[in-house]
Amino acid sequence: MNFSTLFRLRENLNLDKKTLVILRWIAIIGQFTAINLVYFYLKLDFPILFAHIILVFGLLTNLYLQFGIKSIILKDFYASIFLVYDLVQLTALLYLTGGISNPFSILIIIPSIVSSTFLSMGTTIILGFLTIIFLFLLTMFHYPLPGIHEHSITFPKLYLTGFFLAIIVGLVFLSYFGIRFSGASKRRSDAITKLQQVIAKEYELESLGGQAAAAAHSLATPLATISVVAAELKKELGKNNEHSKDIELLISQSKRCGEILKKISKKQIKDDKFFSKTQIEDLLHEIVESFKESSSKKIELIADENKYKFDIQRSPELIYGLRNFIGNAVKFSKSIVEINIKSNSLNLEVSINDDGPGFPDDIKGVLGEPYINSKSLEVNSNSGTGLGTFLGKTLLERKSASLSFLKDERLGGASVKILWNTKDLNSNA
Repeated sequence: MNFSTLFRLRENLNLDKKTLVILRWIAIIGQFTAINLVYFYLKLDFPILFAHIILVFGLLTNLYLQFGIKSIILKDFYASIFLVYDLVQLTALLYLTGGISNPFSILIIIPSIVSSTFLSMGTTIILGFLTIIFLFLLTMFHYPLPGIHEHSITFPKLYLTGFFLAIIVGLVFLSYFGIRFSGASKRRSDAITKLQQVIAKEYELESLGGQAAAAAHSLATPLATISVVAAELKKELGKNNEHSKDIELLISQSKRCGEILKKISKKQIKDDKFFSKTQIEDLLHEIVESFKESSSKKIELIADENKYKFDIQRSPELIYGLRNFIGNAVKFSKSIVEINIKSNSLNLEVSINDDGPGFPDDIKGVLGEPYINSKSLEVNSNSGTGLGTFLGKTLLERKSASLSFLKDERLGGASVKILWNTKDLNSNA
């Protein structure tokens, strides 16, 4: 893992300033309340003047953070500076009030937990190491715990060692959980963003035909005007005029533009009818033919068990999802891809099977999640990050499909089964 990966320099990591300010106000008020209750109400003696001085510095830093920094977000580096200061401040207060034997010593892990959730792994590791060092120092060096030193009672070293180890275990466990949780959330967030971009592009491509038809109708009148004016100019100028060739070129090109617009307009009328409704067999046939043009592998569409034929609504989600899984089958297959359609009055099932290596065992349980990698040598050369599978699965599930990833017993490769309730597809038609 290199430096840029450890600190995720290419990512826009940040911490909301308002969140950090509120957390620090809660900590300062809590610390102020705790030390004053212990000193004035419980009458337990400790260096309260030094404790108040430490709190004043914490108060000033939070006022600077709230009013001195104008940005509403803090980059990884600047957020880590404030978290390191909070760690030092709490360590100083614990040093004055019993060290690691103080019940509030568990709070020393909070800066690392905040970092693990919002900031980079490198920052979290640095804060974690600092926390462990400070815990060790607090175990060895500290003022007596208020209320204990008066009776010359101290905690046995065995207990202090137990406190030390218990807090470290909590630090490691919660930091690891924060890193895993935030990493999974960010990966899913990135994948959802990709999904939105893909579906927006699909809708944009679908709407191009309508835009072209609108352009054809809108441009027809001015283009006709140009042709008429050019023809009149040609009559006025005559054949011997030096501009006659330019006029003839203008007329010919305007006619050519008119023919192009007519073709676009006619194509759109045809496409509108085609795009509105179709049957699953026709849709799959169209997708299969597009892959046959670019691949030499055998791609078969089998519809012998397609008993219940009905119209469905074409949509970018449906097209992209099916195309994605068929494309994966073509990519990983050795020579054959079979697409089977089975339907009855209750269900419609499309299974996409190939004779490739199949789904690796190490990712079977997480198929459909974004950004996963297999260690299998058979698929490693062709495999991606799992983002395409996530996009296809999510888009088809938006169209009421349920997916399962299996091994095809006959061909020996992967099998993706996509199942719809015919009632759901009929309702969208």
